[in-house]
Amino acid sequence: MNSYPLFRHSRIRLALWYTLVMGGILGLSGFGVYRSLIQSNWTAMEREMESIAGTLHDSLEPRLPQSGDLTGILQQIFPDLCRQGQPCNHHPTLIQRHTLGISDRSTYYIRVFNYRGELLAFSPNHPLPLPQTLNPTTWQTFRSARGTRYHQFTTILHSGKLNSQTAVQSSSSWGYIQIGRTLASFDAEVNRMRLILGLGFPLALMLVGCAGWWLSGLAMQPIYHSYQQQQQFTANAAHELRSPLATLLATIEAIVRVPPSTPQQMQTMLQTLERQGRRLSHLIADLLFLSTLEHQSSHHVFEPCCLNDLIHDLTEEYAELATLAHINLMQEVPAEEIYVFGHESQLYRLVSNLIANAIQYTSQAGDVVVRLMVRDRTAWITVQDTGIGIDSAEQTQIFERFYRVDSDRSRQTGGTGLGLAMAEAIAYHHHGSIQVKSELGQGSCFILELPGVIKPKTRLT
Repeated sequence: MNSYPLFRHSRIRLALWYTLVMGGILGLSGFGVYRSLIQSNWTAMEREMESIAGTLHDSLEPRLPQSGDLTGILQQIFPDLCRQGQPCNHHPTLIQRHTLGISDRSTYYIRVFNYRGELLAFSPNHPLPLPQTLNPTTWQTFRSARGTRYHQFTTILHSGKLNSQTAVQSSSSWGYIQIGRTLASFDAEVNRMRLILGLGFPLALMLVGCAGWWLSGLAMQPIYHSYQQQQQFTANAAHELRSPLATLLATIEAIVRVPPSTPQQMQTMLQTLERQGRRLSHLIADLLFLSTLEHQSSHHVFEPCCLNDLIHDLTEEYAELATLAHINLMQEVPAEEIYVFGHESQLYRLVSNLIANAIQYTSQAGDVVVRLMVRDRTAWITVQDTGIGIDSAEQTQIFERFYRVDSDRSRQTGGTGLGLAMAEAIAYHHHGSIQVKSELGQGSCFILELPGVIKPKTRLT
């Protein structure tokens, strides 16, 4: 296939288009999965931060004073936090570390502000430098001086105290609490996904390109075979047409240059022209018939055809030819009428070609037997002869167009080499099949199978 530039270029184009389309699909799918994973991880992280902030708020709200000095209270509530303007305890106890429900202090940090936005306390591991005044924005993302990214959540702290006189719990804004965390692990995961996509996409694209090249070859294989058959058919048709045309032209040129001296000579030349003209006409008609069968819809409505009458008519038609060739033409047809759906004229031509070939390739005193039978709602028509037979190496080629087992004899009998090709095409058009069993020098048997037999009817006598 690659030896033909047309097929090679077409295959390359198909493979490139396949790779381009599949690469686009894979790229969009990979980008969608990448964005989906990042968004889901980001949402899960924010929900976790909100959950921690809510837990801290619910734990701290009952203990926050309405007013007064907050230093002692913060010392009790946040034993591991650094209070503004005082030294930090960098080694809190296990109980102190779990006081606020955050065990991973290397990831999270806390900052507490009063209602005026003044910083009261902060975690020892919070990124530096951070502003000492409050930024009330709920969500913030920033980068530290070392290049590490942080994400921060800010929420209001309410102080709820039970009023003994009114027995009503009042609530007011006490200050703000900020929960932040480092994005180092998140960014590492994002970079890992980018690395996988960056390395995996070119590899996947390469595999898609190889698959595209292989699939384009598979897709073009039937076209290539069809092209080869078309080339072979064109060459054979040109060869078959060249011979009668050459004879016609030579005869006409002889008549033009050297006029016949006698009417008998003129009659002979005209007969030659007529014979070659008929041969050309038959060849063209057969080619058109084959072309019509190939493009005819297989869903065409068929009509019931009686195979008994068809075989009777054909044996009567070829009886004289068989007698002249000293061949015994016989038929074996059941008494019940056998019907199948199909084109009667096409089936007539199919069986006619088989009988004609059997007579042509059978020597004198030979036998040709045509049989009809039914098995499992399938009609079987066999044409058996005692002729020259067909070599096993040629039995797979006899249904090809213009193929002849005995070329010299076929040309003498006027064969075009299309009879068996038409027979196979008609059988295929009727959803049937045709096969041959033959031994060289022992004769041949052509077997035609036609499915869809209508319920046999008793012949009226």
